Amino acid sequence: MVVTSQADATRAGHAMLVQGGNAVDAATAAAFAVGVTQPFSTGIGGGAFVLVRLGPGRYVAIDARETAPARATRDMFVRPGVADDASLRGGLAVATPGLVAGLVAVQERYGSLPLRTVLAPAIRLAGDGFEIGPYHARMIERMRESLSGDARFAETVRIQFPPEGVAAEPGWRLVQRDLADTLEAIARDGPRAFYDGAIARAIARTMRETGGVLGEVDLAAYRTRERPVVTGSYRDVGVHSFPPPSSGGVALVEALNILEGFDLSALPAGSSASIHLIAEALKLAFADRAVYLGDPDFVDVPVARLTSKAHAQQLRARINPPWYERPPWTWRFSGVERAIEVEAPGLPADDSGTTHLSVTDASGMAVSITETINTPYGSGITVAGTGIVLNNEMDDFAKAPDLPNVYGLVDVRGANAIAPGKRPLSSMTPTILDRDGALFMVTGSPGGPRIISTTLLTIVNVVDYGMDVKAAVSAPRFHHQWVPDTLFVEPGTPLDVIRGLEERGHHVEVGSRPWSAAEAIVIDPKTGVHLGGNDPRRDGLALGYDAAREAAPAH
Repeated sequence: MVVTSQADATRAGHAMLVQGGNAVDAATAAAFAVGVTQPFSTGIGGGAFVLVRLGPGRYVAIDARETAPARATRDMFVRPGVADDASLRGGLAVATPGLVAGLVAVQERYGSLPLRTVLAPAIRLAGDGFEIGPYHARMIERMRESLSGDARFAETVRIQFPPEGVAAEPGWRLVQRDLADTLEAIARDGPRAFYDGAIARAIARTMRETGGVLGEVDLAAYRTRERPVVTGSYRDVGVHSFPPPSSGGVALVEALNILEGFDLSALPAGSSASIHLIAEALKLAFADRAVYLGDPDFVDVPVARLTSKAHAQQLRARINPPWYERPPWTWRFSGVERAIEVEAPGLPADDSGTTHLSVTDASGMAVSITETINTPYGSGITVAGTGIVLNNEMDDFAKAPDLPNVYGLVDVRGANAIAPGKRPLSSMTPTILDRDGALFMVTGSPGGPRIISTTLLTIVNVVDYGMDVKAAVSAPRFHHQWVPDTLFVEPGTPLDVIRGLEERGHHVEVGSRPWSAAEAIVIDPKTGVHLGGNDPRRDGLALGYDAAREAAPAH
């Protein structure tokens, strides 16, 4: 089964299964392809986290996160004269890309098909073009105004948008011939085609022209990291997710541990009572995130303590306390649950645009990849002659303590401060679940910090509420990240639910549009059938392949 947020990318992965490839072959092909067909979310100018299930109890986490250039400094975005949006747009926002190194490393270690074979669909989609879908068209119209008219972004505007005066509509054909040539070079020469030679020189030259600090030395020095997988359990399933420098796996397991002490199945899905409990768990987990999470190569991250059942038990005791343990001004609500105020993390302070795809195969191998260039079209810069849209991942660092980034996330201890070679903290949460040793679920999502809540909700919807996978990724969403102290809900959330949350003391804000794009697979424990759910919020597709059925003679 292959599930991605863009139909052509799903077909690229599916083609590898048809050719006899395994889940890694399919995932690599889909990951490269979605970088072509969803260039506002991802691409070879960005990075990724890749979680692979090789078999029962065998999980591998490959960190292909972008890194700060050697010339990056702690105060580079708060110096006098630096533009307020320098961490988001322009050369200074660009971190060293890791996607090519990560995908090729995973393919070479665990794939079964040649690199040229898995790259072929992406090369074709770039060179011949593809018809954009409704979500892609909306994204072009949303971003065209902010990128047009600035010489730094002229190449992106030229390639990615229809001619001036022509509206982007579903069916418009996007052709990226320079990108096809770049991908062809990678297929021929491997990662060195990207990190050394003409392409690296072109990236460095563009950085000099746009005020960036990324240079050839940074590209040549880039290396992926294999990280210890974050593991936990929730009810009767094992949870395997991505470790730091992702905050996703730690926050996910911590929140699930808190929720395990409540009988969510006794509360209606989407009710104010259910949302209240989940929001409180997220609030507590995000408070810990703000203090303790960062690049483990630079800071000590107490993963074991944060993901322990004992820590969750302490945090859980803070939710819905008896009236006499609450502040006196809330005593009049003695018969009603009350939202807690989290002023500090759960542990004492002892020092602390994106897309997703899920793939499975018949052998029990599974791949969960979340890849990114951070915000739509990243830095806005396309390297001339290469078609590479460069990330703006430097904004994922904390520019200064307590100064929110574009997603409103803060760092109160400096664990996520900028440093040369450091990886910025991420919320990407590629996750794989098993039950009794057998593969059960593959899930993840884009969405900035809402990745964590979206991924958690897909799990809760399946495990606690018994939803099928399509319903689980389609259900209405909500999100709380501690700062700001606001419970965000998707448009269409029933008014009585909002009122119930407000009665519990939550400040509720209804979003202007839906968010995230969960792409999940659930294996039916009774039949062994792989069931794919693509999020209706995007232009995605779920495709399964049954070799035995395909080979059977027609009747």
